[in-house]
Amino acid sequence: MANKNNTVEYIRAAATQPDKFISQCENRYNNKIKQIALEIAQSGRTEIVMIAGPSSAGKTTSAKKLREHLYSLGINSLTVSLDDYYVDNCDAPRFPDGTPDFETVDALDIECFQKTMGELLKTNETYLPEFDFLQGKRKKEYRHIKISEGDVIIVEGLHALNPKITDHLPNERLLKIYINISSRIYDEQGNIVLNKRNMRFVRRMVRDYKFRGNSVERSYKMWITVRYGEDTYLFPFKNNADIRLNTIHLYETCVLKDTAINLLSELPKTSEFYKESQRLIRSLEKFPSINSDGVPDDSLLREFIGAKE
Repeated sequence: MANKNNTVEYIRAAATQPDKFISQCENRYNNKIKQIALEIAQSGRTEIVMIAGPSSAGKTTSAKKLREHLYSLGINSLTVSLDDYYVDNCDAPRFPDGTPDFETVDALDIECFQKTMGELLKTNETYLPEFDFLQGKRKKEYRHIKISEGDVIIVEGLHALNPKITDHLPNERLLKIYINISSRIYDEQGNIVLNKRNMRFVRRMVRDYKFRGNSVERSYKMWITVRYGEDTYLFPFKNNADIRLNTIHLYETCVLKDTAINLLSELPKTSEFYKESQRLIRSLEKFPSINSDGVPDDSLLREFIGAKE
């Protein structure tokens, strides 16, 4: 349901003062991260923070900002990415047609994760794997890590709330966080203009074009598998979370829209995604444009649009 803020009309009005609008959105998000850090500091118990969320929800930036806020409170932390525990592509589980299924939790080397986390908890040091996505396999060299008593371990990834991952960790030492874009954008009649997945797709499409050279066609095709992975391996476990974090930045569509529309406009009429892309273009055209120069260097949106040139 729409509230007074998550409407196109509100965004249009707020965008007339872009610097103020951006600042308000950034402060809302940063204050939520700060509050989580305070809860961790005050608990005196939590040593492992599990951060899960779907594609382009902002897991990487949220984990980074949490580390920064913890540090400001005198707490050191270590981030562990579940992506580094992928099995080699040649060993990945397969769909019935023989194509690799990288979305399943079984695409992770769970045994290796259990071993390294167990060593960290018992001895405060271990060797962490690192996955080479260009080569599609784990690097031969492992990274030596050492932590001190009282440090916080932050584990982030799509499957961070999956029982196959968490059941092997001491529950009394866990804090589970689920992050996502959790708001839709409506018009003044209450009709949905952009849903949650629309907004995440726009983030991902822009990011994949800028940093991975992916066409819109490829982004749409990959999105089918991504959605399957979220529906099957993430959303069923989101209620396991102790805390939910909404990563929407209401100004984000205004920053992303021009690049997104240009990319979507390149799809030919023969594409199976043409009609879907045209609907998304019509939705994006309802928003005003905001120059990305005003986006802070440490903003979550920089994860998708890149650093200032």
